[in-house]
Amino acid sequence: MTYDLHVDGARWREHVQRTLDAEPRTVPVIKGNGYGFGLHTLAAEAAAHRVDTVAVGLPHEVAAARERFAGDVLVLAPWHPRTTQPGDPQPGADGLVTTVSHADALLELAQRAPGARVVVEVRTSMGRHGVAPADLPLLLRPAEALAVEGFALHLPLDRRSGDDPVDEVLHWAGLLSDAPLHPRRLWVSHLTPDEVTRVRAFLPGADVRPRTGTRLWLGAPAAYRISATVLDVHAIAKGDRVGYRRRRAPRTGHVVVVSGGTSHGVGLEAPDPARSLQGRGKAAARGGLQAIGVAMSPFRWQGRRLRFVEPPHMQVSMLWWPSDATVPGIGDAVDVVARMTTATFDRIEGPALDR
Repeated sequence: MTYDLHVDGARWREHVQRTLDAEPRTVPVIKGNGYGFGLHTLAAEAAAHRVDTVAVGLPHEVAAARERFAGDVLVLAPWHPRTTQPGDPQPGADGLVTTVSHADALLELAQRAPGARVVVEVRTSMGRHGVAPADLPLLLRPAEALAVEGFALHLPLDRRSGDDPVDEVLHWAGLLSDAPLHPRRLWVSHLTPDEVTRVRAFLPGADVRPRTGTRLWLGAPAAYRISATVLDVHAIAKGDRVGYRRRRAPRTGHVVVVSGGTSHGVGLEAPDPARSLQGRGKAAARGGLQAIGVAMSPFRWQGRRLRFVEPPHMQVSMLWWPSDATVPGIGDAVDVVARMTTATFDRIEGPALDR
């Protein structure tokens, strides 16, 4: 009764090594669920590949990274005195690099932990965190009391608007130089390898450090797959009621119960921005189907996407089985196409992933 991730370890590691070889200054991001592989696994991989720094998302993830990785750990979530929690690692601890995104937070940190290693995040066009251009002069005095490791730019993913992210990096480099804050090191997120090369060409004296998660760990999708186990199969007649909500069967066929539910991330998906007219039409069609009780699942059988009987349960899902499809048996495996960043697995199978 398992919801499993199967990994071709050699193929997966080959991609990771190739990516790091192409960009030796990469900072692997190992936050959250470890992109489906687990934070401990990714920390061990980073150590095996001899990178000097990894990035975690939240302060409480530092301890897990430290169990397998002895280098520097950058916390991406900005530090602020009003959001610190008991048990968080203290800025200034050995090997810890703290992100700060507000001038008042930098001033407070300079008083609390002089000499602490920090990265100052600036507010890019993504508009999530960061110091605004008008506040850059406020950083000068507190920065003198801290070990400023550089400036971070978290850039938007969208490339369809026509904006060039390289231009945005260069614009910020100019603002920081004019402050003058001397941007000798830039920590950048969501730049392609070609864009990083362009930044370096324009800023030959800067140490550009790409922070990379998705492309590094999930860039070889053929190296892993997800499967669910068939737990039960029931023949059902048209009109019979099934499930918590006693839905009527739309036709004679089968209900198949598979492993994988909300605790595994099944049914969890990010909203689709659907910018094109076609994309909006598809989103409206999905919404219309869900309104009448028809929802597609991430489970697939013989290449066909299957429908939920009802929303997934905590650890299992109930599926309508097409009448013209081969009916599986208990213990058979069903393919799953799901977001790795929201998935939790009962087992991860592959050649010695956990080093």
